[in-house]
Amino acid sequence: MTAPTATRGDFSSIRSAGASGKDFSALPLPVKLLTAGTAACIADFVTFPLDTAKVRLQIQGEGRQLMTALASPTTVQIVRAGGSPEVYQGLVGTITTMARQEGFRSLYNGLSAGLQRQMCFASVRLGLYDSVKEMYARILMPEGSGVDGNLGVGALAVGLRVAAGITTGGLAVLLAQPTDVVKVRFQAQRKNHTGPKTPNSQRYSSTIQAYRMIGREEGIRGLWKGTIPNISRNAIVNVSEIVCYDIIKESILHYNLMTDNVPCHFTSAVIAGFCTTVAASPIDVVKTRYMNSPKGQYKGATDCAIRMMVQEGPLAFYKGFTPSFARLVSWNIVMWLTYEQLKLFVRRVHNQNNT
Repeated sequence: MTAPTATRGDFSSIRSAGASGKDFSALPLPVKLLTAGTAACIADFVTFPLDTAKVRLQIQGEGRQLMTALASPTTVQIVRAGGSPEVYQGLVGTITTMARQEGFRSLYNGLSAGLQRQMCFASVRLGLYDSVKEMYARILMPEGSGVDGNLGVGALAVGLRVAAGITTGGLAVLLAQPTDVVKVRFQAQRKNHTGPKTPNSQRYSSTIQAYRMIGREEGIRGLWKGTIPNISRNAIVNVSEIVCYDIIKESILHYNLMTDNVPCHFTSAVIAGFCTTVAASPIDVVKTRYMNSPKGQYKGATDCAIRMMVQEGPLAFYKGFTPSFARLVSWNIVMWLTYEQLKLFVRRVHNQNNT
């Protein structure tokens, strides 16, 4: 294996050698936003049932109290009091139960809001990432500053990516939060054909009706409910997902392990998906619980997290981990492969129109 050539921390030598990446970054901003949003919508459509199963597992057991009871002077038993029995068991069991009890279409509850969210959310966090990263690089690594040497993958290079990921992730949440609230509410609601109504029974009949009903009953703040935990979650997701993918892909290219093709993109996406699931699951569960809660159930996201710990124990923060992992890895694979191919297509069309 040939030794890697010297490169600065942001791998600019690789970027300058990769015409496709350079050409795409030079395209108009609306084109980049639309490309990123389209790729994310395709990925969301393919993996939406996994996301719905994740939400159902995350809210299952909500409100059930965790108690300790002395079985003997030397033994402590953990028991749960109150609440309905758990109806979902694992990823496959959840999908099967939902399809049997509520119909296959229930797996796509909230798809409309989900696609709206991705077009607003992913277009910003993905489409602006390279531009924001380059802006930070110009500020922190200006020409003639003495930092143009061989930085490898040092702290400054990683820091630039992390800062860009946090910035675009937070901005995207502020813009797309109402769509996320509606999506979670739709995914959480169950179609009760028989039996009493529950907090998660069907509340909304359409996306527009959900926006109106939440705004009317909970005010404008209801549509931005859970913004702080969602910003925290998506800062982590953006750093884990986009930054990991960015670093892993360019490291693979840097050390000549693969060429810039589908196997390279696939490998980078799987690793990034796993890192994202491990890092984001706890705050994702809190975000889902809080967004889905009726007005007044929790004082805030922190109160929701504390109650989860007290009532259900620490493992509650990793409820739905398997569908989260399956969904995020699948989403990353579909999204990044689609995004990379769309970038090539858009660049080719743009070049043809300018020749």
